Amino acid sequence: MSSTPVVSMPSDITAAAQAATPPQIAPHRSHDPSNNLKRSDPFQFGSRFLEEGDDVYEFNAWDHVEPDDEFLAFAESQYAKQREAQASDFDKKRFNADPVRWWNLFYKNNTANFFKDRKWLQQEFPVLEQVARKDAGKQVVLEVGAGAGNTAFPLIRNNENEELMVHACDFSKTAVQVMRDSEYYNPKHITADVWDVSAQPTEESNGLPPGLTEGSVDVVILIFIFSALAPDQWERAIRNVYRVLKPGGQVLFRDYGRGDLAQVRFKKNRYLAENFYVRGDGTRVYFFDKDELEEMWSEWTPEGGLPESFASDAPAEGDDEAADTKVGVFDILNLAYDRRLVVNRQRKLKMYRCWIQGHFTKRQ
Repeated sequence: MSSTPVVSMPSDITAAAQAATPPQIAPHRSHDPSNNLKRSDPFQFGSRFLEEGDDVYEFNAWDHVEPDDEFLAFAESQYAKQREAQASDFDKKRFNADPVRWWNLFYKNNTANFFKDRKWLQQEFPVLEQVARKDAGKQVVLEVGAGAGNTAFPLIRNNENEELMVHACDFSKTAVQVMRDSEYYNPKHITADVWDVSAQPTEESNGLPPGLTEGSVDVVILIFIFSALAPDQWERAIRNVYRVLKPGGQVLFRDYGRGDLAQVRFKKNRYLAENFYVRGDGTRVYFFDKDELEEMWSEWTPEGGLPESFASDAPAEGDDEAADTKVGVFDILNLAYDRRLVVNRQRKLKMYRCWIQGHFTKRQ
């Protein structure tokens, strides 16, 4: 039998072949799935943890990072400056007297170009994926403060439920018109209307959104809405949410947390009240503490309104005895901070962001 001859490769060819093989580099942390997971638990809020020994400037963002002492001290010094240089009495009056005016101007100037579509909502709030399923049956969703439709339209585009109806409401008529003019506006599944969540019933109106009655809504979406209200409007807003929800109906809540970089950055003449500011465009923003929201939503009752610790001009219904023995009508399923450290890697800057996310239900 003949054997296959062994051919030896010239040394220069062997070297060339080795040079053509890319060098084997250890996997970078950014490619390690254990450090870059998508959320499966909507209240997990990311999985990129900053651990001892990590280079903070290795990534653009880290999850679950508490502010360091340097930032906390800087924040306190900023708050002191803000209180010393408050907005004038004239500005406080004009910005609080007619907030609709400033939101109309905002949407007139920005139309649908300012906010990005919130494609993450179905991951953050799985109930929004559930109501859009093909077999979900009749589902009514009310989005409060819908703006240009950045929440409502992604929900509609991913919808497979023939019986889903989204009521997208905003107190800015300009914002509502932006929604109605959108190519995604389909009256079969969405209606956009002007409505103020803090509205009081009158002889002409029951104070609820057009086309909705008490106990008719399955899910209420409140994304960065309560922060746009003055504290004395919270009671009426919760009351209207309660009125419109079915027993067992759900509230999906997300808003600004106290100590967020956006709060710390406010300069002089923007402070309206403690944790309450006016932006350069005239719109207002409040920054919440988690305990504050927990007390607000867990202790509110139709008879007594908000707990006594909340200053409110809204009239409480019922007698004093009922208010003293009140038990809240909302259950808190989840309420958590979503903290994130955003890094400018080029300028070596650290920016601490803080939001609060909640999921509540109206008792049966």
